[in-house]
Amino acid sequence: MPRPLGELEDAVMTRVWEWNRPVTVREVLEDLRQERSLAYTTVMTVMDNLHHKGWLRREAEGRAYRYEAVSTRAAYSAALMNEAWSASDNPAAALVAFFGMMSPEQREALRDAMRVVRSVDPVQPTRPAVSAESMDRARSADPEDPARPPDPGGR
Repeated sequence: MPRPLGELEDAVMTRVWEWNRPVTVREVLEDLRQERSLAYTTVMTVMDNLHHKGWLRREAEGRAYRYEAVSTRAAYSAALMNEAWSASDNPAAALVAFFGMMSPEQREALRDAMRVVRSVDPVQPTRPAVSAESMDRARSADPEDPARPPDPGGR
């Protein structure tokens, strides 16, 4: 599982992901300098570290390197979400809480993603990936959940 990127690592990777082509340290530096003052060697060190951590691949071009991303921003984000979800002692409750934080647009994007996953692999598992018991615990943890059974005491 990847550790979250540091602030400068994230700024560098954001540019590499957005540009979606091999880039030089100089190109990244010039773009970063629009926001803050940085030395060439600082950006070079960060990109070298990202290469050694497996985030960037590089190819020599003269006396410099051209760097490109090994994976996408989406894959990085998915790995972070999976790690956070997997670390929970109650994954179903974590998902319910996460869904509660989503905007309507994000929920619709999630529904779209689920449709894509189902169309790629239409065979559903014979048993749920999350137990009914853990879903009940998750619902009971979220009083705003419309799927939560009504409280007989009216609370």
